[in-house]
Amino acid sequence: MSGRVILFNKPFGVLSQFTDKGTEGSPRPTLSGFIDEKGFYPAGRLDRDSEGLMVLTDHGPLQARISDPKYKLEKTYLVQVEGTPSEEALEALRRGVTLKDGKTRPARAEQIDPPEDLWPRNPPVRFRKSVPDAWLRITISEGRNRQVRRMTAHVELPTLRLIRAQVGDWQLNQLRPGAWRFASATGA
Repeated sequence: MSGRVILFNKPFGVLSQFTDKGTEGSPRPTLSGFIDEKGFYPAGRLDRDSEGLMVLTDHGPLQARISDPKYKLEKTYLVQVEGTPSEEALEALRRGVTLKDGKTRPARAEQIDPPEDLWPRNPPVRFRKSVPDAWLRITISEGRNRQVRRMTAHVELPTLRLIRAQVGDWQLNQLRPGAWRFASATGA
């Protein structure tokens, strides 16, 4: 598949589009504040309050292959949750949970150590001494609206921070927030 690809580490609070069509008083930060290459479009979305890897391309068929759920392209997230995950909660995520818009496909879900080289979030995640938190690695093969957040809430582990680390074979690696680089159209 041809076309050029950009990998971008979307910071917290940035819209995953090039213009802000919102009705809020002042414009919100968008991709145009970080990427000035012409002809590129996001292949999929990442919520404003989520961070991490976005794939952009200048090739329509590649954009469709990345973002269309029928291709079942896997996306991996590092998820800081409130609470302590039980094996039952993780197993429910692995089987798929029933949300208002139907049952999710099975996910890969595991508890992990806090990521070592993680950048600080601005604003920081609120810290509460009385409530523990934990980190999960969750891989899904669909992309419903706010799906990972809704899945963790369903198993009573509200998401505090959500970072997409991988889309298909493309990985965030050491890309810092707000930075981008060109990548192979086949992933890497």
